[in-house]
Amino acid sequence: MSEQTPHFIAPKNVIIIGAGVVGLGIAWRLAQRGVEVTVFDKGCAGAGASHAAAGMLAACVEAEPGEEALVALGRTSQAQWPDFATELERVTGISVDLRREGILMIALTADDQARLHHHLEFQRSLDLPLEWIGAAELRRREPHLGSTLAGAVYSPQDHQVDNRKLVTALRAAAEGAGATIREHQSVRAIVIAGDRACGVALADGTEVAADAVVLAAGAWSRTIEGLAPALRPPVRPLKGQAIALQMDPAAPLIRHVCWAPGVYMVPRNDGRLILGATVEEKGFDPNLTAGGVLALLEAAWRAVPAVEELPIAEMWVGHRPGSRDDAPILGPSAVPGLTYATGHHRNGILLAPVTANFIARAVVDGVVAPAIAAFVVDRFMPAQAAE
Repeated sequence: MSEQTPHFIAPKNVIIIGAGVVGLGIAWRLAQRGVEVTVFDKGCAGAGASHAAAGMLAACVEAEPGEEALVALGRTSQAQWPDFATELERVTGISVDLRREGILMIALTADDQARLHHHLEFQRSLDLPLEWIGAAELRRREPHLGSTLAGAVYSPQDHQVDNRKLVTALRAAAEGAGATIREHQSVRAIVIAGDRACGVALADGTEVAADAVVLAAGAWSRTIEGLAPALRPPVRPLKGQAIALQMDPAAPLIRHVCWAPGVYMVPRNDGRLILGATVEEKGFDPNLTAGGVLALLEAAWRAVPAVEELPIAEMWVGHRPGSRDDAPILGPSAVPGLTYATGHHRNGILLAPVTANFIARAVVDGVVAPAIAAFVVDRFMPAQAAE
């Protein structure tokens, strides 16, 4: 059963802080419902984690013990992705390149195989549609893999989209529905009056009023002022380095998203091969490092030796928004009129449809859908503080 948030007042105009795929998706859904929406971003729309991501929709292969609720949310969003992509293309004319070859998690050695088999037992306990394929079948599917192979876990329902095309499409959809995107306008603080969120204060001192505010600033969410420290969402940046190599689009080295020890490899329609990504507790450090780049290239080379001949097209750093339990923070805050949509960690692209749909519903109707009830910020509060 869905639960309406207390102190709810249906808003006519909403400010969203953050123009990544999360903020833009929410803006689109709110504008479709006739809400006046303004989205503020400190930089270019979609230039943060949304730009740095690999675009994998990997709810099954990334399932971990202790994350059963997150797996269920990911599977819900995964099921929404085909219609979400189709609707975006219909209203904008922009394809987000939803590819459905599935994902291969590759074992190069017997030790890799044992580790994957052990993890596969847990994943199958959740009724996830994964299967083991042997080395011969794996080589048939991906003939450019190296000479040492033990097999792979194949996930036929884990897919990928082009995250950068997704940003472009979501922006076009949001603006087409009536939302306003204000780039290079940094929000300094959430304005609270009468114990309610009633707008934002920009870095230049300007205050902009609204009936409700959505905090969707990703790794920067905790830096927004105006809330007591205890009420700021516990989100931190997790640095990730990534590389794009350039394959021949007509003859790509790999055709599936492939996970190998130490690296994932994501082939794009334009021939780019994304290699990612490091996970580093380095704050907002923007620097590529020799060690990070070397680790990714070496891991990719061990799985697909022919990558050594590919030119490097791009290298970059992104900052994932990680919460204390690496799950998103979704739904109402302790401040009436303020809703959180942050902390998506490595799942921002996967969870874009479900976040947009359910957060828009929470903002407009005051309803917390059962699918996101486990992800409200209250889970980080001591029991006595939540009462």
